[in-house]
Amino acid sequence: MLVDLTAKDVTGKSAEAGLDRAWLTCNKNGIPFDTRSPFVTSGVRLGPPAGTTRGFGVAEFRKVGALIAEVVEGLAKNGPEGDAQVEESVRNRVNELCEAFPVYP
Repeated sequence: MLVDLTAKDVTGKSAEAGLDRAWLTCNKNGIPFDTRSPFVTSGVRLGPPAGTTRGFGVAEFRKVGALIAEVVEGLAKNGPEGDAQVEESVRNRVNELCEAFPVYP
C-alpha cells in the first residue's frame, strides 16, 4: 500500500526513519506526480506480510494503522526528529503485539 503524506507535510524519508525508531518497518516511496526528490519522497510503502505471517487479523492491523498515525503526527508536529515519547510508547506497544503473535509459537 502506498501512503501519501503530503497532507501532513511529512516526507517519506522522515516517516521511514521515525517509524523505524518505533519498530515499524516501511520504505520511503514516491507518489504519483511527486514533487520531492526520489531520495526524500512524499510517501511511504507499507506491506502486510510481516503481520500476516504472525497471524494478525483485522483488529491487529487497525492497531498497527493507529500506531503508524501516532508516529506520523509526532513528525508533523516536531519535524524529522519526531516525538521521542510517542515513538517509545509505540515501540513498547509494537513489542507487546509481536510477543502476542510470535513468528514461531
